[in-house]
This record gives sequence, structure tokens and C-alpha cells, in this order.
Amino acid sequence: MTVAPLEISAVEARRILQESHPGECLLLDCRTPEEYATARIQGALLIPMQELSQRVSEIDAWRPRQIIVHCHHGVRSLRVTHWLRDRGYENVSSMRGGIEAWSLEVDPQVPRY
Repeated sequence: MTVAPLEISAVEARRILQESHPGECLLLDCRTPEEYATARIQGALLIPMQELSQRVSEIDAWRPRQIIVHCHHGVRSLRVTHWLRDRGYENVSSMRGGIEAWSLEVDPQVPRY
């Protein structure tokens, strides 16, 4: 298996998500529930960064598949990406710029905050 790039752009994330068959790629939102209520990308699974160590079993089935992690600006998602890679999730990437980049570059219907 090829190791995924550490970071990908919002445009690249959209391309991967569009070209993937159901169950091939997980979009993981590591923001807080309050942020998720403000703005979200359809289909994303919310597991806040501070809960991930207790809830990582929820994504264990995704270990061999592709995971794209996003947050607000890309800082938390990069930390989560490193954390997951340290635990054997090789095909995980952080979406550079987070949901802010998604709103600016992919879908302006997603509110900015």
C-alpha cells in the first residue's frame, strides 16, 4: 500500500471524495460539536480531537482505507493525522486549510466562521 501524502488541498480532497466508491474514503472532522453545528461538510464523521483517543475504535475498520481529516484551518487535523499514523493508519491525510479552505475553494455554501 502506498502511504498517502501528509497534507492535501481542499480541491484534492473533493476530487478523492468524488472519485471514491462508498466505503472507500472517510472524511473525519476533528472539530468540536459547536463548530460542527456552525458549518460542516456533508458526509463527514465528527470525532472531536480531544475524544479521539477514547473513540479511535470507531474508525478502526478504516485502517486500510483512505481517511481525510479536517478541522477549521488545518492545525488540529495535522496533529490528528500524525497521531493516527503513529498508530498504524498509513493512508490518512490532513486537509490543508481545513473547512475554511473548503468554503473558499470548493463549496461557498459552507459557512465561514
